Amino acid sequence: MHHIILEHDTDFDGWRKAARSLVLNHVSPSDVTWLVQGDAPELFEPTALPPEPPNGTFNVPAKFVELAKAAILHRNHERFALLYRLLWRLRSHHDLLMVATDPDVAQVAAMARAVHHDEHKMHAFVRFREIGREQNAHYVAWFEPEHHIVELAAPFFARRFADMPWSILTPDACAHWDGHAVSITPGVAKAEAPTEDRLEETWRRYYASIFNPARLKVKAMQTEMPKRYWRNLPEASLIKPLIESAGRSASAMIAGAATEPHKSQKREEPPMVRKQAADDIEALRDEAAGCRACPLWKDATQTVFGEGPQAAEIMLVGEQPGDKEDLAGKPFVGPAGQMLDRALDETGIDRSKVYVTNAVKHFKFVPRGKIRLHQKPNTSEIRTCRQWYERERAAIKPALVVAMGATAAQCVLGKTTPINKSRGRLIDLEDGTRVLVTVHPSYLLRLPDADAKAREYQRFVDDLKIAAAHLRRSVRAA
Repeated sequence: MHHIILEHDTDFDGWRKAARSLVLNHVSPSDVTWLVQGDAPELFEPTALPPEPPNGTFNVPAKFVELAKAAILHRNHERFALLYRLLWRLRSHHDLLMVATDPDVAQVAAMARAVHHDEHKMHAFVRFREIGREQNAHYVAWFEPEHHIVELAAPFFARRFADMPWSILTPDACAHWDGHAVSITPGVAKAEAPTEDRLEETWRRYYASIFNPARLKVKAMQTEMPKRYWRNLPEASLIKPLIESAGRSASAMIAGAATEPHKSQKREEPPMVRKQAADDIEALRDEAAGCRACPLWKDATQTVFGEGPQAAEIMLVGEQPGDKEDLAGKPFVGPAGQMLDRALDETGIDRSKVYVTNAVKHFKFVPRGKIRLHQKPNTSEIRTCRQWYERERAAIKPALVVAMGATAAQCVLGKTTPINKSRGRLIDLEDGTRVLVTVHPSYLLRLPDADAKAREYQRFVDDLKIAAAHLRRSVRAA
């Protein structure tokens, strides 16, 4: 009998290595016991894997690997043995996974579905609570997964909440995001999770306000949101009384008099009229102040238009205004602007002689308490705002446009452009204007490693030196 002891409950790589060696040495599933480190009784000593025979190899369908990676996260204690038995059978029946009625195939498929279902529930029912305030804020959530899905589900939260540091605590394992990478640590007790934050009552009031008793379907709601998840939701205390009072509330709504539709609370804005012959920067700035072409104006403080002389030889284009720029109404006055000023100074470029603007003219952000966290503009917003960049360039007629960052490059070149493949060389536009692509200064601020930051800053300076040399040539030619 072979006793295989894996390092942890989700040790897919360890299982795959052991399973491969056992199959190649013709070890029957009935001769293998699968255990996990820490759970194995002392009487079981791990068996050294038999050496793989020379040139030993075999193939399995890619679908099996996909199923196994999911099914191994299930809490079924027999999952390792079941997967090995299915692997053993696949050697002689390569199309076995196509037989949906086969007991082993059906059970593994059901386990994989259960894991993905649990992953979906984690995505839906994790509720973060704020710890600390403003720049020191950290967001913590407690969740009790049915299966071993923390590491599987964590990338979703890293993408969805990329701008905030968070931790998801569970009894099995904890996931943490610092803005750069996800880390996994051992599980903790629920007592270590926060119970409430300053926005809890606000969320409960909001939930109560959107609850519609006339459309309540309890069975459907409990199917989508099983009771086992209720205890970890801020609105949990409201669910039962809202359900119990739904009948009375719906009757009162029916008996009540019809109400007039709510009038819009926003002042009606006149449609923007585009001037066909606005070739003066000040006239363009005045016109852009009333831009309502995309929804970003609703939350931004003001339009942040470009700044600089109309006769500038160089036009610098960034992504969008940040928090400081939105409040000041001027581009590149925050931390990224300070980084840009420093680099321009090192390359001998006088900022007062270049025109500085952004691809998108309104600040796009996500509110986090009193902090407004930058959010990247999407393609639709870039395209909608591109008319202002085009009209700025037509008014200024620069010899060189420096596109800083992917958003700026997409705006200037009219297509998605990889930065690293395009930076450091001049690109010619149809009208003779030349384009230089480089990184955005804010990229340098986000680098956590001091050596990497210094190295990338020097590359940024080297890119701007190309612009400086182009400017000197233009001056000599004039």
